[in-house]
Amino acid sequence: MSFGNVVGALVPLNTLGRYVHWHFIQISVANLIVIALMVLTFVVALVAPFPGRRRRRENR
Repeated sequence: MSFGNVVGALVPLNTLGRYVHWHFIQISVANLIVIALMVLTFVVALVAPFPGRRRRRENR
């Protein structure tokens, strides 16, 4: 059994998608989740320290 078959068995793929409505904005829930994960990844990248930064401070 392949990964696609397992995902297809867990998520019904033959139904209509769910949408979120905000006044004039209409977006699918799947796209909203992807956008939220991208923003979260960007914020973590801004906050996470660089790996070599501590070693440079100790050498000074």
